[in-house]
Amino acid sequence: MKPAGVVRKVDQLGRIVLPKSLRKRYQMNEGDPVEILVQGDHIILERYRPKCVFCGSMEEVSEFKERYICGQCVTEMNLIPKNA
Repeated sequence: MKPAGVVRKVDQLGRIVLPKSLRKRYQMNEGDPVEILVQGDHIILERYRPKCVFCGSMEEVSEFKERYICGQCVTEMNLIPKNA
């Protein structure tokens, strides 16, 4: 992906402002969670998408007791014998 070429300064509280054009392009709205990743010398911002705690899938993920579980893992857990 080609860099957008936007420069922003970090304020006294460590914040930066993402330009409206980037927020619109990546469908980021006020209050949306953002994940901060570090890869080597790079800081990467991504829209946060919950992942299944068991398999890491991002498909059909639901929250249960403050954890995220995908539909496939729920189905597999239902197949476990109750006395196991």
